[in-house]
Amino acid sequence: MSRKVNINSCNVCAYKSFLFSSLHAKDLTRVNLTKKEMEYDQGEVVIRQGEKINKFMYLKSGLLKISQDIGTVGNQFIGLATPLDFIGLLSVFSQENYQYTITAVEPSSMCHIELELMKEIVKRDGTFALKLLEKMSSMNEAILRNRLQINRRNLRGRIAYILLYFCREVYQSNKFVLPVSRKEIGELINMRTENVIRILSEFRKDKIIDISGKEITILDTGRIQQICDFG
Repeated sequence: MSRKVNINSCNVCAYKSFLFSSLHAKDLTRVNLTKKEMEYDQGEVVIRQGEKINKFMYLKSGLLKISQDIGTVGNQFIGLATPLDFIGLLSVFSQENYQYTITAVEPSSMCHIELELMKEIVKRDGTFALKLLEKMSSMNEAILRNRLQINRRNLRGRIAYILLYFCREVYQSNKFVLPVSRKEIGELINMRTENVIRILSEFRKDKIIDISGKEITILDTGRIQQICDFG
């Protein structure tokens, strides 16, 4: 169950992003006084698709799954949000309601800031507004880049790409527990579940990775990078 906590001042928070570091002291104090720090358990829904957008949310720690209900296709896994991400940033200034469902796949900590306060700051602080646009642009570029990188690879290359993504960008470790199912990995990289399972088994047989339940260990970084690059 989600619960409110009050731990860090924005002025000294180790998780403060470059965006908040550009705020004037007075505005940072206002953000600090009005923010809510929330903790979510694994499997807990943070945002439901269709809910009204009224918060500016920042992930301090943990991992979130982004999915969308697309009618007859069902619930589609779209991506992950990692620490220091702004949740729903690409929608908060253009939509009234969330277009996605966000679920904690690990225990996660988030800061909730009133959206109207952020809009007020944007209107009168050009430097902050520019930093916000830069962040939105970089997020959009990352989404497009990842999609293009996935689409241009064959099946083995896609699996190698996503394993390196978890290794380097999510966990910074060659050993990690897959935070999502094989089916969801398939949704993320446009593959059938059976192909995901088959190729993971091939990688294990070739001693590129080791698999123990949901735990993955990359044994041969050079070979998996080669498959990623040329797949």
